[in-house]
Amino acid sequence: MIQHTLLMLEKRTPEGILRICLIVLNQPLDKDYLHILWNKALLRACADGAANHLYNITAGDCNSFLPDYISGDFDSITAEVKAFYVDKRCKLIETADQDLTDYSKCLAIMVDEILRRQLQVDAIVTLGGLAGRFDQTMASVETLHHALSMTQLPVLIIQGTSLAYLLRPQGSHRLGVNTGLEGDWCSLIPVGGPCQTITTGLKWNLNNEVLQFGKLVSTSNSYEPVAPGNPKKPVTVITDQPLLWSMGIRENRE
Repeated sequence: MIQHTLLMLEKRTPEGILRICLIVLNQPLDKDYLHILWNKALLRACADGAANHLYNITAGDCNSFLPDYISGDFDSITAEVKAFYVDKRCKLIETADQDLTDYSKCLAIMVDEILRRQLQVDAIVTLGGLAGRFDQTMASVETLHHALSMTQLPVLIIQGTSLAYLLRPQGSHRLGVNTGLEGDWCSLIPVGGPCQTITTGLKWNLNNEVLQFGKLVSTSNSYEPVAPGNPKKPVTVITDQPLLWSMGIRENRE
């Protein structure tokens, strides 16, 4: 899943390698990411003020980037942008529950829409959510925890040079990282509680060790060294609790 998602960011990747739905969050957008993911998505949504960023970054071609729905309490979307998407008959879904973030609410609607439309989807990809305010980044990670009970689909967040994905506490996760798009770093962060963890394919593997804040956290890790010209080995992870995997994405993707 990680391998396929990274390959989607390569402009030369053939169509249809992965069937996704796309959520855009209220943070500055990477135009390349937006165009590539938008064109591959079966369902597209904006969380409240994300519509402002979408409207601005697609200026002159807004009609080609109409979301299936915009959700939120609409305290961030501007009147001009809201009027534009209403005129284009985009669905606006007001969600006033302040106990959940706009991202969590938008994700819940997307899961319902996937079921209602009977879409065959491989993953839900989120654009944005890992930059700007630290508390909002943590809120994005918290939404990934909510997602575990919302859907069995993988939910990934991509922004800038980072990708984040919450590993479920079941079975062995095999992460294909030999794409040419991955950066040098990766990490396993026990956000939510201690995680007993076994890994292979990392520079510093874990052998049934407990990851826990105040004890051990696997940040600034990398991949198992291989001989020049040889492909990177897949990373495998076994964990007894939800464990946050993050990894670098090459900034220069041309």
